[in-house]
Amino acid sequence: MSRGPRSASARRSLGSDDSQTPILHVDMDAFFVEVELLERPHLRGLPVAVGGAERGVVTSASYEARSFGVNSAMPVAQAKRLCPDLIMIPVRHGVYSAVSRRVMEILGSFTPLLEQVSVDEAFLDVSGDRRRTPVQIATLIREEIRAREGVPASVGIAATKHVAKIASAHAKPDGLLLVPRSETAAFLGELPLGAIWGVGEATRKRLEQRGIRSVSDIRELSRDDLERVLGRSGVKLWELANGIDPRPVVTSRPEKSIGREETSFDLLTDPDHVRARMLEQAHDCARRLRARSLVAWRVTIKVRDASFTTITRSHTLQAPTNLAHEIYRVASTLLEMPRGGVRLIGVRVENLEPGDSGQATLEDGGRTEQAEKALDTIRKRFGTGAVGPGTLLSGSEGERL
Repeated sequence: MSRGPRSASARRSLGSDDSQTPILHVDMDAFFVEVELLERPHLRGLPVAVGGAERGVVTSASYEARSFGVNSAMPVAQAKRLCPDLIMIPVRHGVYSAVSRRVMEILGSFTPLLEQVSVDEAFLDVSGDRRRTPVQIATLIREEIRAREGVPASVGIAATKHVAKIASAHAKPDGLLLVPRSETAAFLGELPLGAIWGVGEATRKRLEQRGIRSVSDIRELSRDDLERVLGRSGVKLWELANGIDPRPVVTSRPEKSIGREETSFDLLTDPDHVRARMLEQAHDCARRLRARSLVAWRVTIKVRDASFTTITRSHTLQAPTNLAHEIYRVASTLLEMPRGGVRLIGVRVENLEPGDSGQATLEDGGRTEQAEKALDTIRKRFGTGAVGPGTLLSGSEGERL
């Protein structure tokens, strides 16, 4: 979902010429909340949020809740202080994922040039459609999603991905905004710095210290001036502020699973040795998931015994993950050591979907996720063999990072 700042003065209508605007950004509005309201229509119009328990965080908030300052990623306790009447609904990732898959199927029926960015947003390139205009396609998309799934979607239409994404944020809630190519400069010039991709708090402060407070201020500088202030990232920022974004809509065949299996020349008869292999495999799966910005809903193990009989066992998670800690925990519980030992052991994760972070680890304050991401950084710099999980201690079900 789009969370970037929007300008209060930004116009909701910028013209009707969509002849050079083939890029659409479709973003579902308060997606998790809207899905839940399908089963709870009596809550519509009330401040509602989807999230964890008291120690959890808000995952999605209705616009009524947002009017009190409640936002996604906010601790539930803080959200309830801001909005004492806030109605919390438990997260049901499986339900949202199912609706998301159907929404993406709808989008894919309009063009094969579809790039899913997250569970609730995607880019489309409709330049190949000779019968319908981008605005007509966007209108049909919104109508079909509403008719088939009962949830609202906002669409931004522009010449580039960056501007289309900003436009969808300004179209919310439940709207459509076209930014004609000829109006791109005027549209961007009205925006705050934070609306530009890559401008975080630190960058914004550095720019404001130099009197640069809006996108129009950036455009008064030369490319070289901004590079001197921010380094190479300044070049990209200057280009985006000036409407330059050559990135195409990237389509890729989604991976259905990620896994690793190993055959042993000697039969493995010690359960700890088998689990040690599984731990390494879990870390490999998790690393590859994070590298692809994916999370998995299902963990499967494969075991081949001394008689060459192959057995697979699977477990579906309550929430998707890309953390080795969780993958290994589930895989380990699925293991039943066969008599005679193990010839092959494998761990695989399935039912993949886009996701930027692992399963919430509130119990340990996120330390597990931080540790695994630190391993990613070390491996990226020194190679995948530079560091790995600690060995399993004899008789222990735990692991050491």
